[in-house]
Amino acid sequence: MITVIYDGQCQLCRASINWLQLRSEVTAHSFHEIDPESYSLTLEDCQKQVIAIQSERIFKGAAAVAFLLKHRGNTATARFIRATGPLGRFGYHWVSTHRNSAPVKALTRILEKAIKQ
Repeated sequence: MITVIYDGQCQLCRASINWLQLRSEVTAHSFHEIDPESYSLTLEDCQKQVIAIQSERIFKGAAAVAFLLKHRGNTATARFIRATGPLGRFGYHWVSTHRNSAPVKALTRILEKAIKQ
């Protein structure tokens, strides 16, 4: 079982979770609706990045995205994110801090359309 902690007030985050759940069985919780300490996390951890938890393993930020993509079956994209290391982490940070930018809004629309199909 995989648990995902994400920002439920973020449109891209919600669309990403819905897209992920089309092909992957995960339990997703908005960090606004849980006690982070019950997952051995801090509120600051949850505010900064998406978190994926499987058994005792905790993945945060770009590592969580790569883990979830691999679990969904998008192994090439997951490998790319892991292989790029600092660049992948920079990309994740840029997206998470530019949620209202045109590229992020476009990505959100793409995911929302994929969900409806």
